[in-house]
Amino acid sequence: MAKEGLADELVERLIKTGLHKDVARTLVFIAEHEETQSRTIEDNTRLRQPEVSIATNQLEEMGWIKKRDIPTEGRGRPVHGYSLKKPIDEIIEEIEEQEKEKINEIDTNIKQIKEIKNKMF
Repeated sequence: MAKEGLADELVERLIKTGLHKDVARTLVFIAEHEETQSRTIEDNTRLRQPEVSIATNQLEEMGWIKKRDIPTEGRGRPVHGYSLKKPIDEIIEEIEEQEKEKINEIDTNIKQIKEIKNKMF
């Protein structure tokens, strides 16, 4: 399978964990590059500027990426460079832990449902 196909599959799998599609697409694109700029993300992910901005802000808040201001000449919108703040393996481990917590919460809820049912009936 081509690398692009693998990237799309990774995005789809990340979405299944609960990541917003724009966040997942942006994360995978940044992970594939040492550093990239907003415009490059837009051009290569088919996301619009506001979508990239929201996604990068969320990824920064999660502590997964860092933003660097890139000096430009003249006026206009500032240019930002984005890169991973931690290795993609660590990010995936965080997602794995979150998914395991969801499984545990579901298991606990099912057990409590059965206990309540047994007390009632």
